[in-house]
Amino acid sequence: MQRACAAALLHDGETEIINPGTSNDDLAALDVIQSLGAVIVKRSPISIVIKGGIKQKSVHADASTEDKGQVINCGESGLGIRMFAPVAALSSQQITINGTGSLLTRPMNFFDAIFPKLGIQIESNNGKLPITIKGPLQPSDITIDGSLSSQFLTGLLMAFGKAATKPVTITVIDLKSKPYIDLTLSVMKHFGYQVDNDHYEHFTISPVDNASKPTDQSIQYTVEGDWSGAAFLLVAGAIAGEITVRGLDVFSTQADKAILQALMQSGAIISVKENEIIIGPGKLKAFHFNATDCPDLFPPLVALAAFCEGTTVIEGVSRLAHKESNRGLTLQEEFGKMGVKIELQNDLMLVTGGNEVQGVTVHSHHDHRIAMACAVAGLKANGDTMIEDADAINKSYPDFYRHLQHLGAAVTSADFVA
Repeated sequence: MQRACAAALLHDGETEIINPGTSNDDLAALDVIQSLGAVIVKRSPISIVIKGGIKQKSVHADASTEDKGQVINCGESGLGIRMFAPVAALSSQQITINGTGSLLTRPMNFFDAIFPKLGIQIESNNGKLPITIKGPLQPSDITIDGSLSSQFLTGLLMAFGKAATKPVTITVIDLKSKPYIDLTLSVMKHFGYQVDNDHYEHFTISPVDNASKPTDQSIQYTVEGDWSGAAFLLVAGAIAGEITVRGLDVFSTQADKAILQALMQSGAIISVKENEIIIGPGKLKAFHFNATDCPDLFPPLVALAAFCEGTTVIEGVSRLAHKESNRGLTLQEEFGKMGVKIELQNDLMLVTGGNEVQGVTVHSHHDHRIAMACAVAGLKANGDTMIEDADAINKSYPDFYRHLQHLGAAVTSADFVA
């Protein structure tokens, strides 16, 4: 949804986004693109029509205000800040980019290092938000470090796609989360951009031939069902009772589709069809899973591992430090309260499962995926599980508790009790 919003902003004509998301991250993306010049023409629960175009000059009433430039807020979305900063830099006006919550503490040194090489003036808060930028971005051959997050590359690819006047190449060293880049390239291709991917090491962006198509061309884009959120439902089915999940594309490029591999390894009873997935409890056993390229799966994987006999090993802990919380430590702390032993050994997480999980009071640490993981574990725990700061789920999956209720879970009050 967020990638579709960015693409709609960059498209000069109208874009109809079908099946739009409603999470806080999605709403923040819509606010950002409107601040940068997009106009929402029509909106309904099933689609949003957006007229794109980045405004180049501020339209404030007086010059003194205009000097301050535009201010945009990405909320608490890590993808939002990393994707929209290069996109915003396509504008020639001064723009200050800020965020809320944990986003204010996440490292943004990448922009300090890269933006000056692209003709962008930047002033940051010692490598953190807020940052103030002034473009316009000038695409050129560049080498970047992809080890912290693929989201920086997503932003550069989309900005280069719009601005390139000749072929330019982004060389990436040690790219993590490659499937997320596949998703970015898929969205870009849908909107007519041309990117050649050479083994995830070199990305060559060719200029778009606008002369071959009218600039007011209308584009439709349907947002896929979200595997990241669905992972929690699938794990719930594997530990608490058979369910059917519809609306997921089993051929998706989304990284978190890999949850299917872990569920199969664990011994869950699963039937995967093109239009639905049926999953239920089996004799669950420990599994070994590499989550380096899909770190958002750690929380549902831990909930699953808690009910698997033996010690589950999950690789990729180094990817968890700069999330809404330090997820490795947060999972260890909160599942520890529920009686689940978690050890962190360098880049490995070892989860001892098969013992009785206790229903207790836990805290989300304002991390949406921690809240959902504890809720799923609570479905099979001994006693009630109360999640403090339970509304953290609104960041990505505001209907999560309602969907659990639909499946038969008892959910009460603003906090969540299972």
